[in-house]
Amino acid sequence: MSSFVKKGMVLGAAVMTLGSLVAGCGAATNNTQQAADNKNANNTAATGNGPVDFSKASGSIVWAAPPITNNGLRKTLVDTFNKEHPNIKVTLQNQNTNTDTNRASLTTAIGGGATTPDVYMGDVVWPAQFAHSQLAMPLDKVLPADFWNRFANGLVDGAKYQGKVYAAPFFADTAFLFYRKDLLDKAGLPVPTSWEQVQKDAQTLQNKGLVKFGYVWQGASYEGLTCDFTEILADAGGKVLDSSGKPALDSPEAKKALSFMRGLITSKVSPAAEDTFKEPESMNVFNNGDAAFLRNWSYAWTSSQNPKDSKVVGKVGVTVLPTFGGGAGYSSVGGWDLFVNPHTKNVPATLAFIDWMTGKEAQTIMAKQFSEIPTNKDVQNDPNVKKVSPIFNIVSQTKFVSRPSQNPNYAQISQALYTNVNQALSGGISVDDALKKAQQAIQSSASSGGL
Repeated sequence: MSSFVKKGMVLGAAVMTLGSLVAGCGAATNNTQQAADNKNANNTAATGNGPVDFSKASGSIVWAAPPITNNGLRKTLVDTFNKEHPNIKVTLQNQNTNTDTNRASLTTAIGGGATTPDVYMGDVVWPAQFAHSQLAMPLDKVLPADFWNRFANGLVDGAKYQGKVYAAPFFADTAFLFYRKDLLDKAGLPVPTSWEQVQKDAQTLQNKGLVKFGYVWQGASYEGLTCDFTEILADAGGKVLDSSGKPALDSPEAKKALSFMRGLITSKVSPAAEDTFKEPESMNVFNNGDAAFLRNWSYAWTSSQNPKDSKVVGKVGVTVLPTFGGGAGYSSVGGWDLFVNPHTKNVPATLAFIDWMTGKEAQTIMAKQFSEIPTNKDVQNDPNVKKVSPIFNIVSQTKFVSRPSQNPNYAQISQALYTNVNQALSGGISVDDALKKAQQAIQSSASSGGL
């Protein structure tokens, strides 16, 4: 992928364990959460019950962040902010390049009461885990209500836990449909806008002998499958967890989604080994010229255009993921957020930094100079930003959907999901049995997560 953090988002969550979280991952009572919120409120000093006025913030703060694509991005952002805010001094604290190691170090430091880092970068699946363990400050009470309007639809929902927002979306990654435009031209086919059309066109291209496989994606038993399934499930109108946090997998919508995914394999549109594919396997098949369509993250565009790795340079197009019946479909939210240490001694300066980092200037720097997908919707829609790459030209059309990470026991929920879905994909169990088993396992994990 284009950066370690994107790899960590897809692969790192697959190896999450309870041991990597702080003690107390059992059910959180309302009293416990209220006590944590009261402590956070005290840290905001004389801010009252409303948003913090950070217009005249001053002092020093520490931002903890691992490398992003290239170390130059972090330095550019910090240097630019410090220059424009002479009363605030931001110091960068380098974090480990391994997502799980990064999470563990932050858990140890903040769980032990450390006042720094004041603000830290965290995976989009962390909000519930960190909020539940009192490692993050709720931000919707200290930032003005209109602050959240700057973000693309769907991103803030993924930062919520029990109705409160615990992180600010920083930069995004998401999935797209990559396709062989040369093959579609030969067959006289338009770019598909529905899953039904993807399957039909793939079969047409295969029957004409133009390509070996129709469509490749991520079907192995790991976190990537949770992302793929969540997208198809949302397209079918279903959810893994309902609004109250209860599992909702044993449903007609979930059956439609999983039956479609299984059907891609049984119809031979996807290879028989699809249930073992992660990002590298699907990317390699596509880059080798053996597949017409590919579901993958944004890095796939750069990979497909690299002559050292790809045989399809100049032959690839990209569009938003489709949906059942046609139109723009859902795509899993990836990327990283900004969290606030509940023990910080300088809330105003920390919030001023977050406001700037998610504002137009910083988001434009990330997009135009470093090719990171902005979370700020105005920047996403900026014509000059859209020119950066085909990905940026269409990202604003994407409908984001979060993985079922609103529970602090997300790792177990995801594992229950991808394990059973994978068994159905391989033909080991039926679609109905896979959904029932996943429902039961998720029920146990979700209940212990306090929802």
